[in-house]
Amino acid sequence: MEFIPFPFPIHLNATTIAGASLWSLALYWGFSPVSDWVMEQLQRWFNFAERFLYLSAEEFERTRRGREAQNAFNASLLSIVPFLAIGGLCNYGVEVGLGTSWAISMGLIACISGAVYELGRRHGQG
Repeated sequence: MEFIPFPFPIHLNATTIAGASLWSLALYWGFSPVSDWVMEQLQRWFNFAERFLYLSAEEFERTRRGREAQNAFNASLLSIVPFLAIGGLCNYGVEVGLGTSWAISMGLIACISGAVYELGRRHGQG
């Protein structure tokens, strides 16, 4: 198997990955109604797209429960992707504005703030 490299170098360091991950988790918690909406839309799309794979309506109905559970799992995994992209942009903004030494610190502060907000929001609903 031949390895085909990218035409340009990609350099990622641990600070960038950690900062972007912290920012994405903070955004995921801080905008949890949006993350729930994204997850629901992905699940709906997966269920719709999978219908065209079956020729028989009986086979489609027989395997519905298992497929819907698998689609819910896949949607929950893929719902973080937009938040990873936006978290990477937030991390990049902090690195450009404040320097690389602040990237993880600001990500941690944002993560704690998002978690406290989510706990308060859930407490207010109950």
